[in-house]
Amino acid sequence: MLKINNIEVVYSDVILVLRGISLAVEQGQIVSLLGANGAGKTTTLKTISGLLLRENGKVTRGGIEFDGRSLDGVKAEEVTRLGIVQVLEGRRLFQHLTTEENLRTGALINANRGETKQLLEQVYAYFPLLRNLRSRTAGYLSGGEQQMVAIGRALMAKPRLMLLDEPSLGLAPLLVQDIFEIIRRINSESGTSMLIVEQNANVALQVADYAYVMENGRIVLDGPADQLAQNADIKEFYLGLTQVGERKSYRDVKHYKRRKRWLG
Repeated sequence: MLKINNIEVVYSDVILVLRGISLAVEQGQIVSLLGANGAGKTTTLKTISGLLLRENGKVTRGGIEFDGRSLDGVKAEEVTRLGIVQVLEGRRLFQHLTTEENLRTGALINANRGETKQLLEQVYAYFPLLRNLRSRTAGYLSGGEQQMVAIGRALMAKPRLMLLDEPSLGLAPLLVQDIFEIIRRINSESGTSMLIVEQNANVALQVADYAYVMENGRIVLDGPADQLAQNADIKEFYLGLTQVGERKSYRDVKHYKRRKRWLG
């Protein structure tokens, strides 16, 4: 469904951020893209969604295909019409609008009035809490409630592929589990494919079919999510577990030396 073929991305004609990455998302699949801050994960999503063009970034090598169509140079609004919708990091709601007004903005690009009502009911079925908060100003919602609105707004655009950027950011652990359970349900019931950028490797690997690990603008490891969850390097460096099950602090982990196969 989505194929990224050896792309390089440069900002301001100077800063090389992505260094020849390739990945794929199959129809109906959930794929997680893991990595620390600065690895290039968000840039990858913006390259797919077309938002990169608005930030003085450009693809200097390789290409992206969606259902066999090249996305090279395609503007963000056209990418959305094709069925690729991004849920931005930090939610990015219209703070002065109500919950329902925010949701309705997601349908402006390709839904008629009658369809908008149907889409709203679908969102409220996934997020019953939002029905009670539909008249609440979005700026007064909690972080978890705002994340629900952000995902719901994306659903209003009828996505075939949803790009989620750090959906667990700033949320309490119980809320993280709730959000990812809803993500799993959306995928299962609607068949919407998903590419999830996430630092919380534990929850991301639980929900994903396949996963990639990204560092310094490169893919350094990939495989079925259940297999990566058992990988010794992933356990130690991303789940904070040693081989004997002891937990490590990130301070201990961040100075580790990569195995040679990660640097190949």
